[in-house]
Amino acid sequence: MSESRHYVAVDLGAESGRVMLATCTQENLAIEELHRFPNGPMEQDGSLRWDFPRLMSEIKTGLKKAFALGKPITSIGVDTWGVDFGLLDASGTLLENPYHYRDSRNNGMIEAASDLLPRDQIYANTGIQFMVFNSVFQLLATKQQRPELLDKAAHLVFMPNLIMYELCGEIQAEYTIASTSQMVDMNTGQWSAAVLDALGLPKQILPPIVHPGTIAGCLKEDLARELGGQSVPIVSVGTHDTASAVAAVPVTHDQSWAYLSSGTWSLMGIESPTSVINDTTYQMDYTNEGGVGQTIRLLKNIMGLWLVQECKRHWASEGEDLDYSQITKMASEAKPFTAVLNTDYADFMAPKQMPQKINQFLKATGQAEITDKGQMVRVILESLAHKYTEVIKSLEILSGKPIDVLHIVGGGIQNDLLNQLTANATGKRVVTGPIEATVMGNILVQALAQGQISSLAEGRALVAKSFAVKEYMPESSQAWLDFGQKAKSIIGTL
Repeated sequence: MSESRHYVAVDLGAESGRVMLATCTQENLAIEELHRFPNGPMEQDGSLRWDFPRLMSEIKTGLKKAFALGKPITSIGVDTWGVDFGLLDASGTLLENPYHYRDSRNNGMIEAASDLLPRDQIYANTGIQFMVFNSVFQLLATKQQRPELLDKAAHLVFMPNLIMYELCGEIQAEYTIASTSQMVDMNTGQWSAAVLDALGLPKQILPPIVHPGTIAGCLKEDLARELGGQSVPIVSVGTHDTASAVAAVPVTHDQSWAYLSSGTWSLMGIESPTSVINDTTYQMDYTNEGGVGQTIRLLKNIMGLWLVQECKRHWASEGEDLDYSQITKMASEAKPFTAVLNTDYADFMAPKQMPQKINQFLKATGQAEITDKGQMVRVILESLAHKYTEVIKSLEILSGKPIDVLHIVGGGIQNDLLNQLTANATGKRVVTGPIEATVMGNILVQALAQGQISSLAEGRALVAKSFAVKEYMPESSQAWLDFGQKAKSIIGTL
């Protein structure tokens, strides 16, 4: 791996998207942001949608900037959030903008699916945590509410693969993104006929499943000319952003570790060589998602910093546009342990009016309502740290061994207060970084596909050499033990 190669990563999150350039050598991995753009749902025809034409326009702008640098691009990889998809007709035309996973059409679909196939049987096949926005429930909503749309559909394509289709013209379902759908039999890694047949969902529109590292195709010649570049390979990386983030966790030790991909969502879990689907994981509502390198991400989806983000947006709408550093400083100065939230409370899922929803939850659970902004954020962060503690304990039960280190990656590592609260609450050594783990995991799989690195372990070691990490050691354990007891009395356990 002595030569220097350049890769482009397209990374779309729920709040923003980026096109990044990476330079990879044997000794170093360096990344450069070329183009960043806002992302988020728009209201269209009474529903929440993704503005796909705008996203593609922004991505093309980023790729044009990459080619304009004059550096030889080895390949391009794409990753996004999970579960959402677009529908193409027989000619390959997108029928309409994809739905956003927070759209209300999904409400009641878990129950509707369970009437057709019992929940435990759905889980036994798919091993996926029941969340109302999972692709299988979105597809069932389409069948029940808009059957005419489904009649026109020839292909269902998940968001990252839809972008790749626009770039190279090939239709596929990459394994890590497909696994989030709750339509894959995680015992076989293929589409679950048992689930799809029971729910009456069309198997014929689902593309073939491919694994990370597959070359999907090459940038279309006409598009390459439009962008001022060459027809370079498009690589199926770990196209689910959490799969890419976990691939770049800089593990160079032999201690038992867990990961936390911290951002709008908190994805917390361990790597497993095989799926873990049993009565215990079913009762604990754990998910088995595909990972890079033939691994399984055994994890829990947690609402994450969405609550803080929505509070910030609400306060801005009222005329107080605070930045995150101000909000965190206010929270650090607030009184500790005044209240606790169930961060995964169903009413917190939808956007808008988050402070009001939080106070409604506090009132319903016999706790005092909060008017101070810093205090409200402090309660959110402490509640997240408590949730992380409960998840760590359950992961130790599932793995049968203690977890020594918690690796946190993603944008949430910028919140020093939450990182320290997490160390305090869990009693674990917390290592944070890198912030751009998703992009780095995307790049590592491209480098694997091109033969520049030989293994995921080699790639992780390269990340560890290239980017600094920060450690947090636990403090004030008794206070957290007391708070944990208080939390359990109010909101229970997992």
